[in-house]
Amino acid sequence: MSDFVKILLYFIASFAIAAAAGAPVIKLMSRLKAKQTVLGYVKQHEYKSGTPTMGGVIFLLPMTIFSLVEFTSFSLVAMALTLGFGVLGFLDDFIKVHYSRNLGLKPYQKIIGQLGLGVAAGYFVYASPFVGSGVNVPFGASPELGWGIIPVIALVYIATTNSVNLTDGLDGLAGGCSVAYFIGFVALTLMCAYDAARAGDGEYAKQLTSLAAFSASMLGGVLGYLLFNGYPAKIMMGDTGSLALGAACACAAVFSRNALLIITSGIMFVWSSITVILQVLFFKLTKKRIFRMAPFHHHLEMKGMHENRIVALYFAISMIGGALTLIFARAI
Repeated sequence: MSDFVKILLYFIASFAIAAAAGAPVIKLMSRLKAKQTVLGYVKQHEYKSGTPTMGGVIFLLPMTIFSLVEFTSFSLVAMALTLGFGVLGFLDDFIKVHYSRNLGLKPYQKIIGQLGLGVAAGYFVYASPFVGSGVNVPFGASPELGWGIIPVIALVYIATTNSVNLTDGLDGLAGGCSVAYFIGFVALTLMCAYDAARAGDGEYAKQLTSLAAFSASMLGGVLGYLLFNGYPAKIMMGDTGSLALGAACACAAVFSRNALLIITSGIMFVWSSITVILQVLFFKLTKKRIFRMAPFHHHLEMKGMHENRIVALYFAISMIGGALTLIFARAI
């Protein structure tokens, strides 16, 4: 069986598993009274309070299964990091559900957990003979950072997981952007695996193929999840899903030595964080706001744009970002 066919089967199977798991997970979360509490100042979403949450388990299930099937260092560590961030998000969700409030873990508690997992990811990258301390730079030299790669990778994981978390504000938004993201990285990691095989590095090619399998299982799983999260959502991913999803995005880029390409493939995740940072800084300096509300998708919503149109806009831009990622990857 060719690698392409195997990856395609993983994608189809992951979609089927997620689609089959959706209804039972919704029923289970409803029975456990795991329901979303909407932030008080997001008035336009008050009707969403009470929607089942922690739906991220829907796409984490197939990812876990097929990462174990591949059983390489790339697939197993990617799975462990994704589930680790998922557990951190679960703790946040559990506190919110248990106390019926939108405040879960305190910011310092969450950042400590993210930092610990990020450092673990950085050490794996540094110690791995397949990744190392180098960072691929499109159209330029790829620097070797030595031990410095560990804090850099930790920062990448913290930034990516928080950016995905910020984007998870509308039905299907974070999931739709992630679909575009993983389409690009399935293609990218398969191309890298092909190049490694042609260069005679069969073991590295195997690792990259398993990373493509990981990305394909996330792609299929998120698509299956979107059957239940599209407007109007029957379930939300919660921090259980958004932090795990951000970690999975980081793994696909970091393990393929393409951490910088998160900027293009995850362009709307990055934009969400930028708009929040700009809003906070500008308000502190001038006591005025740049946007009606940040992240930017809430600004568009308050300007009168429907959720579905915002999701479609973000998905289209993310697909363009994915195409740019493939172009830049070929320039390395």
